[in-house]
Amino acid sequence: MEEHFFQCPYCWEEISMLLDPSQSQTYVEDCEICCNPIEITTEFQAQNLVSFSAISLDQ
Repeated sequence: MEEHFFQCPYCWEEISMLLDPSQSQTYVEDCEICCNPIEITTEFQAQNLVSFSAISLDQ
């Protein structure tokens, strides 16, 4: 697992999460601070993170 830090698109607090470098994925996870849903998209190549996005679902 790889720890990654980013800002919540709702409350702007810094959040850390553990990412699985064995696969790229898209999923929804609630912010641990404000509890709003965030769409997380990760892309890994050779177990290296090449792309990460965290967007609000109300865009």
